[in-house]
Amino acid sequence: MSHFLEISNDTLFWYYLASNIAYLIMLTIALRTTARHHHLLQSYRLGWIKETSLAPPISIIVPAHNEEKSIRVAVRKLLELDYPELEIVVVNDGSQDRTLEELQQEFHLRPIRAIYVHDVKSAPLRGLYRSETDRNLVVLDKEAAGSKADAVNAGLNAATSPYVCVVDADSVLERDALLRIMLPVVQDPERVVAVGGIVRVLNGSAIEGGQLRVRLPKKSLEVIQVIEYLRAFLIGREAWAQGNMLTIIAGAFGVFRTDLVRAVGGYRGRAIGEDLDLVTRLHRYLLELGADYRISFVPDPVSWTEVPSDMRSLRRQRARWHKGLADVLWTSRGMLMRPRYGRIGCFALPYLWLFELMAPVIEVTGMVTIIMAAALGMLSRPFLLQFLLFGYAFATTISIGSVLQEEITYRRYNDWQDMARLISYCFFEHFPYRQFHMIWRLQGLWQYLSGDDAWGPMERKGLEAESAPKTPLKPVGSRGGLPLRQR
Repeated sequence: MSHFLEISNDTLFWYYLASNIAYLIMLTIALRTTARHHHLLQSYRLGWIKETSLAPPISIIVPAHNEEKSIRVAVRKLLELDYPELEIVVVNDGSQDRTLEELQQEFHLRPIRAIYVHDVKSAPLRGLYRSETDRNLVVLDKEAAGSKADAVNAGLNAATSPYVCVVDADSVLERDALLRIMLPVVQDPERVVAVGGIVRVLNGSAIEGGQLRVRLPKKSLEVIQVIEYLRAFLIGREAWAQGNMLTIIAGAFGVFRTDLVRAVGGYRGRAIGEDLDLVTRLHRYLLELGADYRISFVPDPVSWTEVPSDMRSLRRQRARWHKGLADVLWTSRGMLMRPRYGRIGCFALPYLWLFELMAPVIEVTGMVTIIMAAALGMLSRPFLLQFLLFGYAFATTISIGSVLQEEITYRRYNDWQDMARLISYCFFEHFPYRQFHMIWRLQGLWQYLSGDDAWGPMERKGLEAESAPKTPLKPVGSRGGLPLRQR
């Protein structure tokens, strides 16, 4: 017993040390990259992207399942985006609420007959609609398949542009977000095949006068998630992208080359973590071809998205995320430590296995054994206290660094009181929130191993939409329309 506790405690110590060193390296890289990117933006005038012929058309795919509370505002804000050539493809994924009716009333949809080619597999369509008020808006009504991936695939089949941007129906893009996220593509169109933007917490914000007014959420649980998102994007993804080892582009905001997404078969229908799964498969496909490519991240184009506001929904979300991670890593295990897959196989995937997938197992087991050792007198209590304080202080410093990075560079939260609240919550994120988080992730891993791949619902408040005159939904008829995609 004593030998087991000694091995466990040593393992936890070295694990924490390696994890903290890795995050310190990522923070250093992210700070340098952010400063360079900020300097680059100051030397560019975003308007030139609109004026140049180099800006490629984009199809925005919006999967929507039971989104009646936010769908009007979400689509309206997409139609107002500042970009030269844009197509909006909303996919009503078998919603059981009034999502389709809300779209009909707000945008005056009419049924069309159009060419729809199943390049990638998706559930059958029930109808196709185009807006009479905005010809750039197309709505697909399809049967539910139980996954967001299937809805995105249906939109991918309908997309007519060389690039697709996947945006969640409960998210709001900043007006110039597409101009900013497409900057790497315009600079290097031959090599850049996908770009991720940053996702931030929408809770607490509101649409006022047609503009998004950003406010920090009032609930403590939501504020802590603001810090989590800032750390994950401004430090983690910023750093991985510099080595062309980015393995995830958030499902709430990412741009991909359409032909490549179709070439890998679109989104995997049974994938739980479809965003991580797609990027990993793109890496695999391009590395096997021997292609010279980049998957980039841009930290300032923002998608504001609603996050869980109650513990039950947050627990389900984090368990699902961990199930998705386990699913993708197991599916792509053939890439692990194989030189053929370069830095992805030898660095990025091993990191995900050790410091992401196994983190809840190692940390929960380690904390239990270290407490047992201390109780049995096998561990110096002063050493235990120092160890815990060091881990707490280091993790808190990383979180504060991400908040200060936001304030110094991007300044989305202008109120000093908001910044003071954010910094103060950094001291509570790693105790007791981190312990709950680890347990939720452990539950997700257990659910995956036991064959439970259910998503689980999340309660949404949605953004309030202005009222619109009621218009009955027209059935699919024989009225003509333009082809969705030319062959």
